[in-house]
Amino acid sequence: MSVWSERGGLAQAAVARAALKTRGQCVGLMRRLLPFRRKAATRLLFAPHDLRTADPTAAADIYSGYYAFAGRTLSTHGDSPFDAEPPSEAWAEALYGFGWLRHLRAAETALARANARALVEDFMARRRERNLIARRPLVASRRLIALLSHSPLLLEGADHAFYERFVRHVSRLTDRLTLMLAGAVEGQARLQCLIAVCFATICLDVPDSRRRRYELALSDELDQQILPDGGHLSRNPRLLIDVLLDLLPLRETFAARGLEPPRGVILAVERMMPHLRLFRHGDGALALFNGMGTTPPDLMATLAAYDDARARPVEQAIYSGYSRLSCGRSVVIVDAGAPPRGAYSVEAHAGCLSFEFSSGACRILVNCGASRLGPPELREATRTTAAHSTVTLDDRSSAVFGLVLGERRIVSGPTDVRAARQENEAGQEWVGSHDGYRRSLGAVHTRRLLLARDGASLSGEDEITLAQPRASLPATLRFHLHPGVKPELDPEGSSARLALANGEIWLFEAPGMPISLEESLFLASADGRRRSDQLVVEFDAVAQHQLHWRFRRLALPSRGTGPQTSAAGEADGDATAH
Repeated sequence: MSVWSERGGLAQAAVARAALKTRGQCVGLMRRLLPFRRKAATRLLFAPHDLRTADPTAAADIYSGYYAFAGRTLSTHGDSPFDAEPPSEAWAEALYGFGWLRHLRAAETALARANARALVEDFMARRRERNLIARRPLVASRRLIALLSHSPLLLEGADHAFYERFVRHVSRLTDRLTLMLAGAVEGQARLQCLIAVCFATICLDVPDSRRRRYELALSDELDQQILPDGGHLSRNPRLLIDVLLDLLPLRETFAARGLEPPRGVILAVERMMPHLRLFRHGDGALALFNGMGTTPPDLMATLAAYDDARARPVEQAIYSGYSRLSCGRSVVIVDAGAPPRGAYSVEAHAGCLSFEFSSGACRILVNCGASRLGPPELREATRTTAAHSTVTLDDRSSAVFGLVLGERRIVSGPTDVRAARQENEAGQEWVGSHDGYRRSLGAVHTRRLLLARDGASLSGEDEITLAQPRASLPATLRFHLHPGVKPELDPEGSSARLALANGEIWLFEAPGMPISLEESLFLASADGRRRSDQLVVEFDAVAQHQLHWRFRRLALPSRGTGPQTSAAGEADGDATAH
């Protein structure tokens, strides 16, 4: 397969976006000219269930004028939060998404209900939806779902006039989203809009024909965006959490109304649940690939309660490009796929052939992760190849990022990515390659992994194949360590001992190569950014086109006062190393 054409890709994206936008404008004009074709809703029939966790203590903060969203807190000093200057874009998205209504509802007090109703009344009366951030498809769809889900909070004790205004507002918002769907809405935003509109067609008194039309549209979009192995086209594990937290209540709402859930919704949920387990480490956190950040343990517990199958995780997701190896206490999760294209690559990373490694409940090797709350420079830095546990050539990324229609997308990258695995007497063996450096450097990266049958060692080989002779090619092998790992480099720099929080001791070696420790950053911690370390091996890919390395366990957790490294532990590591 030929490499992507950046210029051609940019032109295609611009033309497609312009065509969709024109279509949406035409549909909107037809609706204004022919208003009798669309009957407005007049009644609210049902309120969906919100699966996201609520904090009733946050209701008191909101009443006091303190709004803590997306890692930032703003005090309004009694003024409307919609008049305040948002401290960050993510904060504004959270405000206009109205997800904070769940906290007011959880408080179960008359004061919280009155406060919620006053804020929503202020938003409706002053036409706050005209705000540029409030009009974004993703934000508007989240707001529609929140207003429907928490309508009991808003309508209990309200007069009939407020009820009518609320239903009219929700109906107009639904129509606005349907116009967006006819226009230039792509990627996750399109799926989110369809889910929100489907919620509205079930909860409002709209014709059955309209509901069925959007049921079919949602099923078609799920078939397109949710791959046969359960992954999302964006290859972002976080999006699976978001989509499931909406699809599960949608499925319940259909059943509560006595309606058959769309087959596309049922099949999508059945595919996504086992795929999500592919990314889980022993501590329950998800691997950090392509936009995944902090794993919300409360939401994962909620999804686990809905997981009826509880089968083994998917081990080889060939469509979405991930592999999982597991032996004994050890788990290895590998990114073995080409980056997504177009609107689906907005959060994608240049981390092809990177992997994460854990033992028991302790993660050892990770990627830096992603933070949607940090500055743009940090978000872009964590998308580079250097922020992943893999090989970087000539200090470049294996994918190229470019500004397309106001978004930082991947405009070129690996197109020929191959992966295979097998299990033998030695353990689980995996091999993969990608051509992300072929165009810029004429190089192909191949990585081989062998996880021993007892999980006590992980051996690897990185090979760089060059299409044309060259004098030299600087290469860097990086292994980013989880903040819970305490590394200690030996005086000669030939190996590194890694002490895990559970008492295990691991040894890293790259025979014949000097190893160094450098500073790294971990963005998926519950308490924000944390400093960490990375193991670094620098080499010349021309002089040494193959690099061998190995992690082996020296000591298991001690049942006594602390970890113990013994001769038996050393022998165990040697016996299982390959």
